Amino acid sequence: MPRTGIDNGRSDRIELRATFHEKALLARAAALEHLDLTGFVMRTAVPAAREVVERTERVALSERDSLRVLALLENPPRPNAKLTAAAKAWAANHKKPAGA
Repeated sequence: MPRTGIDNGRSDRIELRATFHEKALLARAAALEHLDLTGFVMRTAVPAAREVVERTERVALSERDSLRVLALLENPPRPNAKLTAAAKAWAANHKKPAGA
């Protein structure tokens, strides 16, 4: 397989299980792109992973919902009894030790 000869700073390893045919296909595609197998897999897998993470970590709101969130941030409702109790319980469990 072609080697790029470039030190890309990669030191961690990932092991993959593949069928003979899957590995052969990946190797062929890598060779056609003049990359080694690692370079080919990383070039295609990392952007896909970024897209998955970005898609799942971002919340898209409609204009109506965005305006509702902004309104609640500017004029938050008064805390109810359950929220007040939860805040007191959290504070009691997270007290800093004396002298800390």
